[in-house]
This record gives sequence, C-alpha cells and structure tokens, in this order.
Amino acid sequence: MTTRRNVLIAAPILAALTGIRTAMAATHPVRIAFVDTGNTGRSVVAEALAATIIAKNHLNAQVISRAVNWNPYNTRPEDNFVTLSRPRGIDLTHHVAAQFGAQEAKFSDVILTMTEAHKAWVIAQFPDTKDKVFTLAEYATGTPGEVLDAFGQPMDFYKKVLAQLDTLVGAAVLKAAKP
Repeated sequence: MTTRRNVLIAAPILAALTGIRTAMAATHPVRIAFVDTGNTGRSVVAEALAATIIAKNHLNAQVISRAVNWNPYNTRPEDNFVTLSRPRGIDLTHHVAAQFGAQEAKFSDVILTMTEAHKAWVIAQFPDTKDKVFTLAEYATGTPGEVLDAFGQPMDFYKKVLAQLDTLVGAAVLKAAKP
C-alpha cells in the first residue's frame, strides 16, 4: 500500500524521469514583485489589482509589492488610493510597506518596477536580477515607459495613475502567468 509520504517523494522523481508533470510535481506559481519608491502607492495598487486578476482568472501566480526606499515612519497606503480602490471591493488598509531585499530578489520570477530609476536600483543592488527586472510599462507593452507618481497630487491625478495601472497590470499579469 502506497502512503501519501511515498507519493510526495516519488511524484517529482517520476516527473523528472518521464517528463510527465503530476499535480504534486507541478512547478511553483509564477512569483511577481511590484516595486516603487515607498511601497505606499503605485506598487500597493498594482499588487491588489494583480491579486484580483489572478483570482478571477484562476492563474498560477503569486504577487507582492515592495519599496526601494522604505520609510519606517510612512508604512500605510496613500489615502487617495485607498479611497479609489474601495468601490472596486479592494481594501488596502491592512497593507504595511516593506523593503525590497535579497529574498525578494532571489525568489521573484518577474520584478516589475514603476520607473527606470527603480529598475536601475534593483539591478545595482541585486545584479543577478538583471534578466527578470523590467519597468511595468516595458513588460506589459514591450516599449519603454513609466508609471506616473501621484504622491502628494490631487485626486484627479490619482485617477490617472489608477487608469494607467489598470491597463498595464492586467497585461503584465496575463503575460507573466501564461502557461
């Protein structure tokens, strides 16, 4: 009688020998990291939008957001993004900003930054990431571009940034999680 433990051990070996993937030997979900300056605005919204797309489309993906310049005194999402996300059924209030570090660099399959400066920072700090770091616009559209920074701007500007994120995040997640 085969025990569950034996199956868990044998499944990856069988998959490697036969080339047949089993449910237990499936690869890990694609891991996507969204990165911006303080992890209180654009990257937080990108993570939330991506999580919604992943759930809606039953994609094998995981998503996080991180900062290149984490401020321990400013860890909550920007109020205007919280307000704009609420009617969509997205609650950002529990998010706490976090710094991008070695573990995120190691375990992320795709790292999507909001600007070229963020991309350059990630590559400078973690050179091994150079082949998996892109600006969000670059990855989603194939052309260079940046996501506007709404920090400190009026609500109408936040709406523009949210519209930009709506377009780019959907395309990027579907591309990254494509089977």
